[in-house]
Amino acid sequence: MTKPIPRIGSRRRRIASRKNVRRIPKGIIHVQASFNNTIVTVTDVRGRVVSWSSAGASGFKGPKKGTPFAAQAAAINAIRTLVDQGMQRAEVMIKGPGLGRDAVLRTIRKNGILLNSIRDITPMPHNGCRPPRKRRV
Repeated sequence: MTKPIPRIGSRRRRIASRKNVRRIPKGIIHVQASFNNTIVTVTDVRGRVVSWSSAGASGFKGPKKGTPFAAQAAAINAIRTLVDQGMQRAEVMIKGPGLGRDAVLRTIRKNGILLNSIRDITPMPHNGCRPPRKRRV
């Protein structure tokens, strides 16, 4: 049997993870709460998305996606990675009339993130859409 040829100059290098872990002390949490789903997106101060989650991505299907419990699960999934990256403070921007609005806020507070401000950015029509024409019977 022949012996294997030894490699010359082979060094063992530790392969570092390709994903660089950024320290994010402050961020913005966007909550879009509709009646059918709740989407939680976390960005840094410049607006670059750091993590996101939704009630559907958390494993809820059908009408259960619109519940406060599903919104709470979505918020936990979105914030879990941020606490490891050192986020301490955040602004919250809430859009929509859904049931998950309050549940998301409570969850953010429980996970140890201090809230600087809470803004409601739900779009409001100034004059609304044109009404349908009158019925002629």
